[in-house]
Amino acid sequence: MTDTTPARPLRILVVDDHEVVRQGLVALLDRREGFQVVAEAGTAAEAVEQALRFQPDIAIMDVRLPDGSGIEACREIRAELPGTRVVMLTSFPDEEAVLSAIVAGASGYLLKQIRARDLVSALESVGRGESLLDPAVTEKVLERVRRIATGTYTDELAQLTAQEQKILLLVAEGKTNKEIASDVFLSDKTVKNYVSSILSKLNLERRAQAAAFVAKHRLDRGSN
Repeated sequence: MTDTTPARPLRILVVDDHEVVRQGLVALLDRREGFQVVAEAGTAAEAVEQALRFQPDIAIMDVRLPDGSGIEACREIRAELPGTRVVMLTSFPDEEAVLSAIVAGASGYLLKQIRARDLVSALESVGRGESLLDPAVTEKVLERVRRIATGTYTDELAQLTAQEQKILLLVAEGKTNKEIASDVFLSDKTVKNYVSSILSKLNLERRAQAAAFVAKHRLDRGSN
C-alpha cells in the first residue's frame, strides 16, 4: 500500500530588522505549499529566543542586526538546536562574512537580490540537507580559501571585523567579558562568543596571548 501522507511543511523562522523585508518573506513563503512560517524576529536576541521556543527546521537570518551579528545568533542557535538549519540572507557579498557564517554552522548564504523562485528552491535544498552559496560570493570565497591554503594569505588582522579588533584590544588590556560588555554595549554572552571567534581566527589558545599579539602588531585604539 502506497503512503499518501503529505510531507510535513518546512517550519520557518524569519529574522530581519526591516519589517517590510520580514513581512515580504513571510508573505512569500506562507502562501507556498511546503512552507510554514512559525515565527519572526527583528534582533539577534529575539532570533535565538524564537528559535528555542519554536524549534524551526530553517531560520532565514539577516547578517546585520541592531543588537549584534546574525552570524553570532546562528552560532548560538546551532549550538542549542543542531537540527535547525540557518540560511544567511543579506545585501552584502562579503567573503569574510561568508566564511564566518560557514564556521558558525550556516547551511547557506544568499543575497537579497535573489529571485523569489530561486529562494524557494534554495530553501527546499537546505531542507533536504544540502548546503549552498550564492554564485555572487562563491568565487570570492574560493579564492580566499585558496590563498589561505597556499599560505599567501597572511594578514591575520584582515580576518577580524572592526568590532572584533576593538574587542581584541580590550581583551589585551586584561578586561573581563563583563567589563568589555559594558564598554561596547553588548551582552556578556555575545562578548564571550566574540572572544572565542577572535581567538579561533588568530590561532590563539588563551586570552593572555592576545596581549602578545597586539604588541607584535603594534595595535592601539587609534588603528581602528
